Amino acid sequence: MLVDAGLCATTCYLAIFLRLGFLPQRDTPYGLMVAVSVVLALPVFSAMGMYREIFSQTGVRAIVAAGRACLVYALPFATIFTYIGVWGIPRTISVIQPILLFVSIAGSRIFARYWLFGTNSLRRVPRRRVLIYGAGSAGRQLAGAIAQSSDMAVVGYFDDNPALFGSVLDGCRIYSPVDMAMAVERLTADEILIALPSAPRARRKAIIAEARRVHARVRTLPGLMDIAHGRVEMTHLRDVDIEDLLGRELVEPDRDLMQRSIAGKVVMVTGAGGSIGGEICRQLLALEPAVLLLFEISEFGLYEIHRELTATAPDASVPARIIPLLGSVNDEARVEEVVATWRPDIIYHAAAYKHVPIVERNPAVGVRTNVLGTLTMAKVAASLSVANFTLISTDKAVRPTNVMGVTKRIAELVLQALDQSSPATRYSIVRFGNVLDTSGSVVPLFRHQIRNGGPVTLTDRRITRYFMTAPEAAELVLQASAMACGGDVFVLDMGEPVRIRDLATNMVELAGLTVRSDQNPSGDIEIVEIGLRPGEKLYEELLIGNNPSPTGHPRILKAHEAYLPFARLRGKLARLETLLDAERRPDLLAALKELVPEFEMHDELVDWVCVESERMLAQAPIAKTA
Repeated sequence: MLVDAGLCATTCYLAIFLRLGFLPQRDTPYGLMVAVSVVLALPVFSAMGMYREIFSQTGVRAIVAAGRACLVYALPFATIFTYIGVWGIPRTISVIQPILLFVSIAGSRIFARYWLFGTNSLRRVPRRRVLIYGAGSAGRQLAGAIAQSSDMAVVGYFDDNPALFGSVLDGCRIYSPVDMAMAVERLTADEILIALPSAPRARRKAIIAEARRVHARVRTLPGLMDIAHGRVEMTHLRDVDIEDLLGRELVEPDRDLMQRSIAGKVVMVTGAGGSIGGEICRQLLALEPAVLLLFEISEFGLYEIHRELTATAPDASVPARIIPLLGSVNDEARVEEVVATWRPDIIYHAAAYKHVPIVERNPAVGVRTNVLGTLTMAKVAASLSVANFTLISTDKAVRPTNVMGVTKRIAELVLQALDQSSPATRYSIVRFGNVLDTSGSVVPLFRHQIRNGGPVTLTDRRITRYFMTAPEAAELVLQASAMACGGDVFVLDMGEPVRIRDLATNMVELAGLTVRSDQNPSGDIEIVEIGLRPGEKLYEELLIGNNPSPTGHPRILKAHEAYLPFARLRGKLARLETLLDAERRPDLLAALKELVPEFEMHDELVDWVCVESERMLAQAPIAKTA
C-alpha cells in the first residue's frame, strides 16, 4: 500500500510534466490532486482484492485485475478534476494520470514477482533450460507451471503442426521436429519435456528416439486426465519409462463384461500385497465389488495395499468393504476359515514366490508355496463351491529351466486337473511374461545403477524378454478371467520381445547420459555383462504347443496343452509333500522332473541341493540333541 501511495504521487507529477512540460511550484494546487489520488486509490484497490494477491503467482489475470481497479479509480478521479474541475489543474490530467498509474501498478507487480521469486535473469540463478514438445493446451499449461519454478526455464517449443513453425509463444520460438538437433545445440537445452498426453504410443516412441539421438534428457506428462482436470504441475513430470518405447498401442478391454463379472460380487485376491496382486486389487476396486478380500502373508505388504485402496476409494462406504486378511496359502485351516466366512465368488490367486535366483536357492520353499499352496487354495475353492478361480502364471512355466518355472507349471497342471473333477468351480490360468517396474523386474535395478553412476549389469547381451505394464497385465487378467469356460490356459499377447541390452541402453540415454564403450570411451555409464544366472534362459516362450486359439479379445489367446487327470496327479503331489516333509531335496528334484518332463535341471541347481542336503543331515543330530 505504501508503494502504491508513492506511485500515486509520482504519476500525478509525471502527468503534470507530460501535460505542461515542467514541474509545478510548491504554492500550486497539485498537492491536492496527490492527496485525492491516494485517498481514492488505496480503498478501491483494497476493495478489489489487489492486496490479497500473491506476488509469486502474478500473471495475466493479475494485470487484468489491476486494469479493472484503475478503471474504477479513474471514474471518481475524472469526475472531480474534469467534470467538476479544480482551478489551476488541467482537465486532461485526469485522463493521463490513471493510465500512468495502471502502467506503474502493473509494472511494480511484475517486478516484484521477478525479483523476489527469482523467475528470470535478474536473480542470475542457474536453471535447467528445457524445450517443450507440444505447443497445445498441455504444453502451455506445463509452461505456466514451469514459470512458477526456480530451477527450470522454457527456451523453446516443438510441434507437429507446420502452421506453427517459426511462431513465437510466450517469447519462445516454436521449432519443427526436424530441427531438434539444431535447436538443442543453439539454445543449449538440457532437457526435452513431452507434453503430448493424447499422442499414440508409436508417435511418442519416435519422438523419444529422436531426443535420445541428440543426447537430451527426456521427461513426459503422465496422461490426458491430468490435463482435463487442470492438474499440470512440475510434480507430474516423470522420466520416460521403457513402456513409452514399446511402440504397442493398448487395446481397450470389454469393460461391460468385466463389470458384469465383478460388480456386486465378493472377490478375493491372494498375494494382494505383491506387484501384480496389488494392481489387480486397484482395478477390481473400480469395478465395484461388494467385498474385496486382501489375503497376504506379509503384514507390511497388506498394510500398504489396504492403506492405498482405502485412501483412493471413490466414496466413504468403500473402505468398509475392503477387508485385509493376514494368512498363508500353505495354512489350509486359515484358508478354509477365510473362504468359509466370506464365501468369495471369485478368487484371483497371485500369491507365489517368483524371483528366479531366490527360488533357485530355496527350492523346497518354492515348491511348498507355488505348488502345494496353489493346491490348497484350489481344493478349498472346490470344497466350498467358489464359482471362479484364476491362477496368475508366468512364461517361465513353458519348458522351464528353473525351480520357479517348474513349480508354476505344476500349479497350472493342478488347476487343469481339478477343473475336470470339480465342476462346481470354473478354473482358469493366465500366463504372461515380465511386468515392467515390478519387484522382480530389471527396470528398478537398472534405474538404481544409473542413478549411482553405473555400471549397469546385464547377464548376456543376447538375452530377450517379453514386457508388459502392470496395469495392462492386470486388466487383461480380469478380462481373461471373465471369458473363462473352465480349464482354460490364457496367454497374453506381449508383442515383440525386447533385448535386455537395448533396454539398458535406452534407459541410460533417456537419462540424458551416454553409454561408455570402445567406440565411445568418454561415455557416462558402462554396461557390463556378468553371465547368465543359474536357471536363466536366453529366450522366454509363452506356449508349449503351437496351436493357440483366438478369443474375443485381440490380445488374449487360448492355449491347448496336455495335463494329467487329477486321480493320477494326486499321488505325485502327495509324493512331493512327503519328500518335502522328509527334507529329501535331491529326490524332490527328481519328482519335479517326473511331473514336468521338459524341466531342464542345470548342474548348479543339482550341486546346490546336494550340498544343502548334506549340511542338513550333518546338523540333524545336533538339532535332535538340542
